[in-house]
Amino acid sequence: MPVLNGMSVDVEDWFQVGAFEKVIDKADWDSLQPRVEANTDAVLALFAERDTKATFFTLGWVAHRYPALIRRIVNAGHEVASHGWDHQRVFTMTPEFFRADLVRARTAIEDAAGAKVTGYRAPSFSIDQRTPWAHVELAEAGYAYSSSVAPVKHDHYGWLDAPRYGFKPLADSALIEVPVTVAKFGERKLATGGGFFRLLPAAITDLAVRQVNREDRPAMFYFHPWEIDPSQPRVDAAPMRSKIRHYSRLGAMAGKLRGLLGRHDWGRVDTVVAREAARLA
Repeated sequence: MPVLNGMSVDVEDWFQVGAFEKVIDKADWDSLQPRVEANTDAVLALFAERDTKATFFTLGWVAHRYPALIRRIVNAGHEVASHGWDHQRVFTMTPEFFRADLVRARTAIEDAAGAKVTGYRAPSFSIDQRTPWAHVELAEAGYAYSSSVAPVKHDHYGWLDAPRYGFKPLADSALIEVPVTVAKFGERKLATGGGFFRLLPAAITDLAVRQVNREDRPAMFYFHPWEIDPSQPRVDAAPMRSKIRHYSRLGAMAGKLRGLLGRHDWGRVDTVVAREAARLA
């Protein structure tokens, strides 16, 4: 029987990404051209075309401003989960600030969705060895799972020594952490979702999925709605590296996603987590 893999979307607008956080002030967000609603609707259409259900990790900021979008996600049979309030990285917060951020985001998402939020993904995969308290806060807040760890080395994030597969970060809690999937080449790990999928050959992601599925474990894939939007505004003040990462191959992304959806079995993250929970019980 094929392994069901987790398909996820980090719902944020083009100006809310970590690559632009030093050149776009949050105070200016409301004055910028919003594209998240149209782009997420395009993602919903793509999933409907391929009969795929997924999890949409959504910023509370987005849910507060576009509640009808969140309802459309839920009505289409997808899961909504939390991506924090405004994309602030967890390792820049105190435990008290993180706790408040969780409440603010979850309230906005649940109010918009009319559904309970049980999953969380840290902005920029910013739960790592610097935040030993983060999983404690998630467990105490009643979350069933997190998908906030990237077991790679990256200039913006990464927890290289983290487990490759789902694990229980706390001995006294049922909370499960499901890291995003990496491909392994000997001792080297290579991330496969988001910009990595967009910029690198799709065969690398296919290899990663097959590697973990051979061990009867699910892959965890992610991308962003802005990644299928080649017409989005350009941020001239951004560093060249950020511009290359953000804008390259946007026009190819939708086609690559259609191919990926057709080559493997994908589903909601909460469904995948339920199966992992049974394994880890």
